[in-house]
Amino acid sequence: MSDWVGQAVWLLQPIVEGIRRQVFAAEKIHGDDTPVPVLEPGLGRTRTGRLWVYVRDDRPFCGPAPPAAVYFYSPDRGGEHPAAHLAHFTGFLQADAYSGFTALYEPRDASQGLPAMPAITEVACWSHCRRRIFDVWETTKSTVAKAALDQIAQFYAIEDKARFAPPAERLEHRAAVISLLDAFFAWAQVAERKLSARSELAEALRYIIKRRTALTRFATDARLEADNNIAENAIRGIALGRRNWLFAGSHSGGQRAAAIYSILQTAKLNAVNPHAYLTDTLSQIAAGHPINRISELMPWVYQSPTSEAAG
Repeated sequence: MSDWVGQAVWLLQPIVEGIRRQVFAAEKIHGDDTPVPVLEPGLGRTRTGRLWVYVRDDRPFCGPAPPAAVYFYSPDRGGEHPAAHLAHFTGFLQADAYSGFTALYEPRDASQGLPAMPAITEVACWSHCRRRIFDVWETTKSTVAKAALDQIAQFYAIEDKARFAPPAERLEHRAAVISLLDAFFAWAQVAERKLSARSELAEALRYIIKRRTALTRFATDARLEADNNIAENAIRGIALGRRNWLFAGSHSGGQRAAAIYSILQTAKLNAVNPHAYLTDTLSQIAAGHPINRISELMPWVYQSPTSEAAG
């Protein structure tokens, strides 16, 4: 079965490359990663590799581009991997505060003929921040943690109205969140100073305060989100899948998995049945579909034979 998947990936590689181009042509993408066990040949044990995902989804601000998700495999979590993935990307990256992303937000070297400004702008994740505070509240029932959660809930009440609205309307809704954000950070600075410096809640508040600029960008740019749930949702299937397939058989197996996940998730984002898509697309490739017309086989333009007959 692994050989079958490998042969299918080889045939589908031009489509995977097309998905990558679609994702990295965006002005804003979401990024995340998750561990994946990889078999160590001859040792009878596994090591920990990573699967990375980058998602383009402009639907929350009514953008016309079709959504897409591209995955990459790496044998470890070194910062050189996202640097390679995003070497030619310019725009906003919404992600967690993983230290490997930090270098991406630094100004490029003007001596190399590049602009002396960040090629990638950081957008942080309120969901990630809220989770840290919620963990404290769940175990301690801290009134300070509850106050933080209540304030963050106000942001999301506004986001519920702004989601899937056109850009101008989105910003109209978000005008109300700007003063709430200012009030939250003023409160957080005072609250953090009153807590034990080593407490988990103080650390969570410092984490938020340090990222104020990246956490508030969404309020004034309709393209951006309050959180990185778009990427986290794209990772969830891998976390569930690990219970069934347990581990990748090799590094090349991890790379094949990344390619297949790119196709499956992009199909799902475009409301396409992955099984029907793969069946029809592989049949067309086998029948000699021209490589210079690969755009006709992308998941976002796919129509099942049933849909075409109904049309």
